[in-house]
Amino acid sequence: MIEVQNLSKHYGDKAAVNNISFTANDGEILGFLGPNGAGKSTTMNMLTGYISSTSGKALINGIDILEDPIKAKKNIGYLPELPPLYMDMTVKEYLNFIYDLKKCKLPRVSHLKDICGLVKIDHVYNRVIRNLSKGYRQRVGVAQALVGNPPVLILDEPTVGLDPKQIIEIRTLIKKLGKNHTVILSSHILSEVQAVCDKIIVINEGRIVADDTETNLSDKLIGSHILTAKIEGEYESVAKKVLAIEGVEVCRQVNENEGVIEYRIETEEGRDIRRELFNAMAENGTPILELRSAELSLEDIFLRLTIGEAPAAINGGEE
Repeated sequence: MIEVQNLSKHYGDKAAVNNISFTANDGEILGFLGPNGAGKSTTMNMLTGYISSTSGKALINGIDILEDPIKAKKNIGYLPELPPLYMDMTVKEYLNFIYDLKKCKLPRVSHLKDICGLVKIDHVYNRVIRNLSKGYRQRVGVAQALVGNPPVLILDEPTVGLDPKQIIEIRTLIKKLGKNHTVILSSHILSEVQAVCDKIIVINEGRIVADDTETNLSDKLIGSHILTAKIEGEYESVAKKVLAIEGVEVCRQVNENEGVIEYRIETEEGRDIRRELFNAMAENGTPILELRSAELSLEDIFLRLTIGEAPAAINGGEE
């Protein structure tokens, strides 16, 4: 488990990270999302003890990273944005070097074999790292983070520079790792966070502006229940019936195709009108051909939170 309490990092008068707090629970994949320069990597560096904080605490499984850095770091596997690889070493030499560096106590041969099997680099175990593709180098970087079987994994931009096939492979690996590790995944790639993370933290200008699941963030930012309905029939007749339903605030046409009109229907928050809508359209003789809840995409959420169109902060069910 990772617990961050009022963590800040200042460089002179500039606050790179400004009084942030969050938790990542056991077995959770937490996406740390934000635009370039938002403070993601600075936060990762403080969590791993690479740089010290100006104020606040970062606890790794209850251990303060500044008060007892050696003990805390034994619980962390870290993959920086640029993996710390030695290009002249073979994969075998490099992982054995990391094993010694971490003073790992697990059975050497079987432990490294298990890691290589997990990240699928066993068939390149004796190859020189320089001769590997970027995707395999990234896998070797993940492998070094797993040496010692740390309960916490911190991955900073793990798919930067990879091709689409390699990105999918690394995402699948991260999902698998999330079953047995607490994972913090830092990224500015929206689809990556959406694909693998259980919870999302959005940071902007050094402050956390959201901390919740994607679904909850979407619901909160929409602020009301919105339905999209495709209905066959005359606009005036349909709109009149829809607006007569209690709780409906807005009914507007957004598209029309061969007599089928698409409507955006906004209701009071918490008001579910689907049954009443179905009955009203049945009585009106105007069949509903499609009905779905409108949701914000992760891209919509990201833009609203980082360009000033959203509430100041959204945190775990509270605004």
